Amino acid sequence: MNRIDRLFGILILLQSRKYVTAEKIADQYGISIRTVYRDIKALSEQGIPLSFEQPKGYFIVQGYFLPPISFNSDEANALLLMERFLGGFADKSISQHYTTALNKVKTVLRTAQKEKLEKLNEHIKLQLPERLKNDFEYLSILQNAISAKCIIQLGYQNNKKEISTRKIEPIGLIFYAFGWHLIAWCHLRNEYRDFKVNHIIEVKSTEIPFSITAHMALNDYMKMLPVNY
Repeated sequence: MNRIDRLFGILILLQSRKYVTAEKIADQYGISIRTVYRDIKALSEQGIPLSFEQPKGYFIVQGYFLPPISFNSDEANALLLMERFLGGFADKSISQHYTTALNKVKTVLRTAQKEKLEKLNEHIKLQLPERLKNDFEYLSILQNAISAKCIIQLGYQNNKKEISTRKIEPIGLIFYAFGWHLIAWCHLRNEYRDFKVNHIIEVKSTEIPFSITAHMALNDYMKMLPVNY
């Protein structure tokens, strides 16, 4: 990758996150920390309003906006391929959002690129086992509840087919054992519980903030799972 492409890539990376450390940039592009410093300086000299906060990293000052970018064919093809995997690793809500996002990508492609992408679409198929077909549409609303740190109410059916209503504080989603699992603090059980998303019957959002201000880190919960990652 030449330096111009790398600088543009660093700018996109900075726009995609609130903070980015020099170590993250170095790992992403296989360069030294000293080279990162030079690249950040070069971007600043081009008028990009960058700042730094210890120990979080670099960030773009609020208000700066990079105009829409173009995609090359390889990037568009990669997005098209990932659309196939959504049937087994996402649900209806995520698939709908991804399709909308992919359509937006297509609008910035050149005519020749669009034609190639449409032809390629006819030659990519994915055959999934029944257990990987997620016939629900809760992942989007669960993601929103996790990021907003708001309590949600679940209608849930356990392995014994018993149905209950739970108020929970969701801390994260984990895909393991061929399915999505919602990890949350359960007000009914007064402990962290693992809810299989395909056992959820109903989800109701609330605007009630979490009652617990410092929840367990999702990575710590993952260490207790009976699977080898």
